[in-house]
Order: sequence, then C-alpha cells, then structure tokens
Amino acid sequence: MSYQPRVAKVLAVLLVSMTTGAVVLMALGSNPPSAGPFCLASYYGLNDIKESVHAPGRLSTDRWDAIEVYYSGTKAGNLQQLASLSGLASPDDINCHFVVCNGFGASNGQIETTHKWMRQWSTVPAGTWYGTQKTIRICVVADALAAAPTDYQVKRTEALIVRLARTFDIQPHAIHYPLDWQ
Repeated sequence: MSYQPRVAKVLAVLLVSMTTGAVVLMALGSNPPSAGPFCLASYYGLNDIKESVHAPGRLSTDRWDAIEVYYSGTKAGNLQQLASLSGLASPDDINCHFVVCNGFGASNGQIETTHKWMRQWSTVPAGTWYGTQKTIRICVVADALAAAPTDYQVKRTEALIVRLARTFDIQPHAIHYPLDWQ
C-alpha cells in the first residue's frame, strides 16, 4: 500500500479547497455574482425574437428595405411610458416599429412590438428620421449622453436586426445605427 500517503494528500487538498469554496460562498451571502450579458436564466425570460418579428397576416418580403436604430433620449421607459413622455394619447401612436427596453420600465433586453409593426404601417418622418416609407425603425431606450445601451440591449437589437435582415433581405449598407453604437 504505497499509495496511502498520496491518497491522504489528495483528500487533504480536496477538504481545504471545498472549505475555501464554502467560505467564499458564505461571504457572498445573498449577493451572488452579477449575471453576465447572457445568463441563461434571464435570457430565457425574454420574449422570442421570432415572435416579435411575426405580424398577423402575411409579411411581404419586399415591404421593407432598410433598418434604422435610434435612441429614445430617455434613461428609462417602455412602450407605454415613451408614448406618454412624447405626449401621445396611446402607445399605438408611437413612431417606431420596435422598442428595446433597458430594465427600467420593462425587462432588460425586452423587445416590445408596436401597433405600426403589427399593421405593417410606415413610420412618419420626424426630425431624427433618415429613412423612407420602407424603413423599419427600432427605438433603443437609452440616452447617448447619460445612459448608454446595456449589453442585453445591444445583443438583442443585433439579433433582431439579423432576423429582420434575413426575413426581408435587407442589405448591410441599409442598416443605420446611432453614431456611438457599440
């Protein structure tokens, strides 16, 4: 039995490492490490992008030819709150097709589909609008100066754009981001 000293050493190291791990976990208490940009638990809680892009009726593949991403200019909000802040009577009147939330008003990375998208209606030209009647507008709840988009928002917006570009055959040169997009 020449292996006894080795087995004793392995068991001692195992005991020390397990005790150290337990002490670290107890020190964290009820404050676990923050979830990364794609923690599965929080990711699966978000709506499916495929469902967000779906609209009742038939989607015409030649209906849309460009995508524009822009910031809401607010630190927080969801579809209802953005409509209210804009002085609109209803969220149905908001001038975009999708809203990507930042965790203050709706879940971080949550994609809200607007009435205009569900009806496949164009948005109305506005001061910061550079598209045409065939441009899909995505509002990211963020203020470029005070509240940058979160990692979830960036990843979910990019995934939404990939889905829209594939569905409507939108070329990369027809996708426009804010100047400081990550």
